[in-house]
Amino acid sequence: MTDNQVDVVIIDTGCANLNSVRFAFERLGARVLVSSNRNVLQQAPRLVLPGVGTAAAAMAAIEAKGLTDIIRGLKQPVLGVCLGMQLLCKSSREQGAGEKDVPCLGLIPLDIVELDSAGQPLPHMGWNQLSPGAHPLFAGISQGDYVYFVHSFCAPVSKYSLAESDYGQPFSAAIGKGNFMGVQFHPEKSGPVGAKILKNFLALTVATLPQDACQETFA
Repeated sequence: MTDNQVDVVIIDTGCANLNSVRFAFERLGARVLVSSNRNVLQQAPRLVLPGVGTAAAAMAAIEAKGLTDIIRGLKQPVLGVCLGMQLLCKSSREQGAGEKDVPCLGLIPLDIVELDSAGQPLPHMGWNQLSPGAHPLFAGISQGDYVYFVHSFCAPVSKYSLAESDYGQPFSAAIGKGNFMGVQFHPEKSGPVGAKILKNFLALTVATLPQDACQETFA
């Protein structure tokens, strides 16, 4: 598959099971490539940054593959999924074995904090409702639609929020700044709603991205 035949490239960070995300795009008819090659990433029309585990381990894997500066320099639509969303931020308190906050990619100026579940079980695992904003990633998604979450850390609600949810506290279900977007939930596990969000992402191009540096929906 050549670069001009690809609809979306999944960044192979070495810290995620990529098959579920890949199959979700392929069910939509998308041509998908998984790669960590510098040229492939730079030439892709749009990219997905997945992630599982801890922020510390994921950032170590990204740095070991020499992907940090490449990801930071991308100009195409980029979608972070779950931990991948959190890695787009400035730092994470998901410290792993360390004692300090984990520096992340710094593309969205937010700090990832532990979710205050108000006594509810953590991780926040299962279906929960969305409160989407007016970003093209959420075109056709309604207030109260359900998506599937698995997380214990979150991005606070801010001017960078593209969608909200609530689990003990309101938190960002999605964030964005420029060409970088992230969803805290798993669209590949979220049925028709998740499929619609992925389809919306496949329609995004550099030309159709919102021109605002961030979406002020919940500011």
